[in-house]
Amino acid sequence: MLTPPADRSIDDRRAAADQYNVRNLHPHVRFGTASDRYAGWIGQIYPEDPYATRLSTRTRKLAGQSFEERQVPIESVRFYFQHFDVLELDFTFYRPLLEDGESSPNYFVLSNYLDHAPDDARFLLKAPQKFFARTLRRGGDFVENPDFLDAEGYVETFHEPAVELLGDQLDGLIFQQEYQRVADSPSPEANVERLDDFFSALPSDAQYHLELRSEHLLADPYFDWLDERGLGHVFSHWTWLPAIRKQWSMCGERFTASNDQVVARLLTPRDMKYADAYATAYPFDAPVAELSETQQAHDMVLDATALAFQAEAQNATLNIIANNRAWGNAPDLVRTIAHRILDEEKRRQ
Repeated sequence: MLTPPADRSIDDRRAAADQYNVRNLHPHVRFGTASDRYAGWIGQIYPEDPYATRLSTRTRKLAGQSFEERQVPIESVRFYFQHFDVLELDFTFYRPLLEDGESSPNYFVLSNYLDHAPDDARFLLKAPQKFFARTLRRGGDFVENPDFLDAEGYVETFHEPAVELLGDQLDGLIFQQEYQRVADSPSPEANVERLDDFFSALPSDAQYHLELRSEHLLADPYFDWLDERGLGHVFSHWTWLPAIRKQWSMCGERFTASNDQVVARLLTPRDMKYADAYATAYPFDAPVAELSETQQAHDMVLDATALAFQAEAQNATLNIIANNRAWGNAPDLVRTIAHRILDEEKRRQ
């Protein structure tokens, strides 16, 4: 459990938040971001010297547009953890850590992070889609995934090396499943049955958090099963999911993870596709009015704040993970939520 030092007043914590330093802002809240190496954060999270002259670039194509992504080196993670409590790494979503019995490129990337992160750094890792997606995009079409819910393959190629590498620095594993239409998915009961076969076969040495992106699957049998298994529901602010406040009602106003950790991921505006949110937020160096100054954005901040105080009431710890696409700039989104939490804390005194 995080505990702000007794001599840190609300005003002290507010001044720190203005500098994007939200570590230990509240005893039941930890802040982090989804990925970390954005050049747009230079001057906020990363110093100009030496990173302004040490950028790597790659071109990304989305919906017929090309974007130049500029990244600071992995070693910058030491500055990241001067500002944030936790980091979600999502590159592991696209590739396991072992392939054909050998270390994959992702294994070496993760090792590089650990070489430069401070000892008190904490990570959330996304599990590979290879083992949790029903379908995968191949050649422009979606095809059935032959490795879906392959527990043995998951444990061998991802879980065991991840736990071995991270040890106590691994705070949880996030399983994200793609959106499915009602006609193309099982019933909530059948879905739970299949998921239970998978998770009952996994080791108990890590906390699992599930993000199902299909509202019709977020039914009572699912949340009851999460509670029984001690698995966490990811409160996700995402394109086709209901608002977090509705998810809170749907889950029976309870947290289900056995380690009392909660994950909230603030990813994209609701009803806005990934490519549109990305293009609007790019180059991720400042809040964008079309994203940050809307009623929906205001509600997202309030929902995250309310969830923080629900965590306090239930003696849980909320991990708030911000994404550039939800706001234009993830550090500014975190700063905004931090101030709102401090406002509420002051009001309750």
